[in-house]
Amino acid sequence: MRKPLIAGNWKMNLNYEQGQALVSGIAKGLAGQPVPDHAEVAVCPPTVYVAAARQWVGDRPIDTGAQNLYHETSGAFTGEVSAAMLRDCGARYVIIGHSERRHTIGHLEDDRMINLKVRAAQDAGLTPILCIGETITERKAGQTMDVLTFQVTAGLVNAKISGPQDLVIAYEPVWAIGTGEVATPEQAQEAHAHVRDQLRKLVGGVADQVRILYGGSMKPDNAPGLLALADIDGGLIGGASLKADAFLGIISAALAANR
Repeated sequence: MRKPLIAGNWKMNLNYEQGQALVSGIAKGLAGQPVPDHAEVAVCPPTVYVAAARQWVGDRPIDTGAQNLYHETSGAFTGEVSAAMLRDCGARYVIIGHSERRHTIGHLEDDRMINLKVRAAQDAGLTPILCIGETITERKAGQTMDVLTFQVTAGLVNAKISGPQDLVIAYEPVWAIGTGEVATPEQAQEAHAHVRDQLRKLVGGVADQVRILYGGSMKPDNAPGLLALADIDGGLIGGASLKADAFLGIISAALAANR
């Protein structure tokens, strides 16, 4: 059975003190819980707090991640951060290809750029969380599965996948991010199963070890239903990751689903 991963994407939220308090609250709530034996937890703060988050976490069962990177190892790339730098700061995971970077704030990052980032993360020993998902226009046009097939295939060109440490995928229906809308369990499972089928075509049986997270407005009230589905292996959590109680509620759902 794949161990669920609950990863909090803080986006551009929280200051130093607020982040520290949030990590403390999460850690307190995890006391006595079977983490990381039955589920893994990660927080992905803004880049400037990645090193601090590693210190806040200490020896608690919480991993740290980043929200983006640049694919080059070094050079005249003002304002960018390399995978090796993130690794030096204590990151284990890095989110790549989030819909906000594909469609809004990320200068419309294309699949080639996203692929370069995936490979750079792997080369530095980071686990990429590759985000994929369709827009509302694409869903209404019946193009969801074609979009997912293309994004997975393009994102993993020349990537190395030998086990769960090499890749996490997050399916995030763009129309459900920050809107309060959530894919129905049937829609979510259909998309996740399709992604896993495509992975099998690309990398063979190791696809059954790769975790596929749901990333569309997961909250404590809908998490149990989503996490009980066969191909949903956790969540990439946005707004609910900014409050310890809400984030812990989702973690509890993941633990229950994995018992």
